[in-house]
Amino acid sequence: MENVIIATILSFVITYFAIPVLIRVAELKHLYDEPDERKSHKVRIPTLGGLGFFAGFILASAVCVPSKDSFPLQYLLASFFVIFFVGMKDDLVGLSPVKKLVGQLVAAFAIIYLGNLQISNMYGFLGIEELPYHFSLLLTYFTFIVVINAFNLIDGIDGLAGSIGLVVAAVLGAYFLFANELLYAVMGFSLAAGLAGFLIYNITPARIFMGDTGSLLVGLVNATLIVKFIDVAGNPAGAMPLQAVPAIAFAVLIIPLFDTLRVFTIRMARGRSPFTADRHHIHHYMLALGLSHRQATGVAVVSNIAFILLAYNLQGIGTTALLFLVGGLALGGTSVLFVLKRRKEIAAEQAAAALAFAAEQAASEVQAAISKPKILRVNTETVMQDK
Repeated sequence: MENVIIATILSFVITYFAIPVLIRVAELKHLYDEPDERKSHKVRIPTLGGLGFFAGFILASAVCVPSKDSFPLQYLLASFFVIFFVGMKDDLVGLSPVKKLVGQLVAAFAIIYLGNLQISNMYGFLGIEELPYHFSLLLTYFTFIVVINAFNLIDGIDGLAGSIGLVVAAVLGAYFLFANELLYAVMGFSLAAGLAGFLIYNITPARIFMGDTGSLLVGLVNATLIVKFIDVAGNPAGAMPLQAVPAIAFAVLIIPLFDTLRVFTIRMARGRSPFTADRHHIHHYMLALGLSHRQATGVAVVSNIAFILLAYNLQGIGTTALLFLVGGLALGGTSVLFVLKRRKEIAAEQAAAALAFAAEQAASEVQAAISKPKILRVNTETVMQDK
């Protein structure tokens, strides 16, 4: 317990005092995220925030993990450094999607193969229990890649990726603390504390962004925690076993995971690359409805927590039923947002058309008045009347 407390404080303090220095360095070196028509911010914002909580997270994890629980810490730290350098290069000079994917696979390899961490059981989902070894490996790699990119893709408005990452890391860290998995408890609380220190400067109006350096790291750490959670919580002989573990894991990551899968489906259905940028994310829908960045982030965080509580309390209904329930509710909520957004857009289009028609009518009337000939009438009978 003392290790977790020290790690939490250390990570928060390092991040909190590192961010102002990074803001100053970014201003001096002109390292900004430039606004464009696709992005929500309108001014240049420094992008080195991920470096701040990376330092706090890595130092707290390396110092506070007990030596008897240190395996596979060395492989985890190696993978975190790989993803850090991938994100840093992308923030500074840009990186192609293929090279980013290769970096993510290398980082996942260090954790899955060297760290011996993988999803080996589906715990009754669609009647599936133990998975074949090679299928288990493929599913684990797929999970890592999807979760990493999910956090990268939701990093579109102030505070969203950091807040969701904090909730996920804190929830999983708390579980590992009660389950006596101190390595992962320290990691979870270190990341949550680092993100808390970062969010002080990232909540609207944002003074700094986490960039790919931060979002890829948050995704990788939470992917590691969620895969370990599935392994530990599904063990009936463990310290804190749970039912319907894959469904609970899905609920823990519901906002980034469901949004990413939904957006990828929409893009591929339209014949486009799943990595093509657009404005179909859930946070874009909320912004279109008139919510501020802070309000949209708050709605997303509260929704994520509600799904976690729902899944935990309904775990007894089984993995398949719970997974479809969580997915159905997420789809229904997103559909409501989409319908409201479309109604607002249609109303705005109709108002703009009515305004344009009124302006056109007014212009026509003015033009007719100008072009109409004037006739001067003289009354000869009243001439000289006053004289």
